[in-house]
Amino acid sequence: MSTGAARGTRERLVVVGGDAAGMSAASQARRLKRPDELEIVAFERGHFSSFSACGIPYWVGGDVTERDALIARTPEEHRARDIDLRMRTEVTEIDVAAGRVRARDVDSGAQSWTSYDKLVIGTGARPIRPELPGIDAPGVHGVQTLDDGQALLDTLARTRGRRAVVVGAGYIGVEMAEALINRGYEVTVVNRGREPMSTLDPDMGRMVHEAMEGLGITMVDDAEVTEVLTGDDGRVRAVATRDAEFPADVVVLGIGVRPETRLAEAAGLPIGAHGGLLTDLAMRVRGHENIWAGGDCVEVLDLVSGQERHIPLGTHANKHGQVVGTNVGGGYATFPGVVGTAVSKVCDLEIARTGLREKDARRAGLRFVTATIESTSRAGYYPDASPMTVKMLAERRTGRLLGVQIVGREGAGKRVDIAAVALTAGMTVEQMTALDLGYAPPFSPVWDPVLVAARKAAREVERQR
Repeated sequence: MSTGAARGTRERLVVVGGDAAGMSAASQARRLKRPDELEIVAFERGHFSSFSACGIPYWVGGDVTERDALIARTPEEHRARDIDLRMRTEVTEIDVAAGRVRARDVDSGAQSWTSYDKLVIGTGARPIRPELPGIDAPGVHGVQTLDDGQALLDTLARTRGRRAVVVGAGYIGVEMAEALINRGYEVTVVNRGREPMSTLDPDMGRMVHEAMEGLGITMVDDAEVTEVLTGDDGRVRAVATRDAEFPADVVVLGIGVRPETRLAEAAGLPIGAHGGLLTDLAMRVRGHENIWAGGDCVEVLDLVSGQERHIPLGTHANKHGQVVGTNVGGGYATFPGVVGTAVSKVCDLEIARTGLREKDARRAGLRFVTATIESTSRAGYYPDASPMTVKMLAERRTGRLLGVQIVGREGAGKRVDIAAVALTAGMTVEQMTALDLGYAPPFSPVWDPVLVAARKAAREVERQR
């Protein structure tokens, strides 16, 4: 007999994780099922629910003045919709065979079991924190949750010195470097890669490097941190590499994240090559009829390469939650996959990518051509036209679009959406040249920069056939 049958006709949905994927799933399930049909219990170990982690660098930097502006829906708002959201409560064990989870009150330590008929796992990702001497010293911060952001702001308010070191130059590292510059800090970025933004090819990352140096940020590439040095008071005083030391009054870790799947793995649920949970198109955990997962803790299908990837983005998490909630609520929805679109900025420099980089294409066994062009955001004669660089990859024989990277000023970044749609549709670069895009001198040259790159890529494909 199921636990739902034991309680009558009402089933119980348990959600582990109170942010984007988990609470989107809970909210969508509630839209489809009344409280007398479906009881929803959600557990969140932190202080906040349904918040924008992507907005934290802009809150730290002062562009967003209020922390609560990053909260989409409070625990009280969820509870008002008959979702029993239990904050500061961490799930410590999933008992798949018995259909139950063990949860611990973070403040009191009290533990209890809660049974479920359906389970949603939305445990997110955890920041990579290398095991180095001094890494846990006061003044060293990861930035993943609102609690993390508040702790960093508290440190900045207490610290007398104005020297900051950011470890890592991916999206978070670059955005936090800008935030600290905006706070008046002298910023050094220590990056183990050849160039910042490893999501770009190195030739495009070089433009980001130059822009960051133009802001007064000291860039240290091809360097790996070996130790965090502390002073007599135990606080951070410097970051050391094999060749140098960089003074620091505060250190921010922007090395990246890993799927938070330790709980799921301990329960025997399937984990992929990148450490994320494996699901089917309905976001149901493979091999488990009544367990779903979504957000940063899962791997997704890359529609371009055909391989599984881990891409932690809030856009995906919210879509996963909608799909999961629809299926849990008795409807039908699928999540077909992603093309890997992302956009960021360093002050007024916009950085965007979608699809495959050169090394991704090689890893997938694809033969490809590249085309790089320089253009402008508006007609060249129109005031404030700004330069941009577009790089495009296409499959050598077929001309199928494989990827696009864009670096430029105002108006550059969101142009990547043209390429994202083309990738999703499986278009060739030749087909892209005929796209009917909007044109007027204040918005674009007569040939949009993405189409200029497509024309050049199409010529290269034809030349190598």
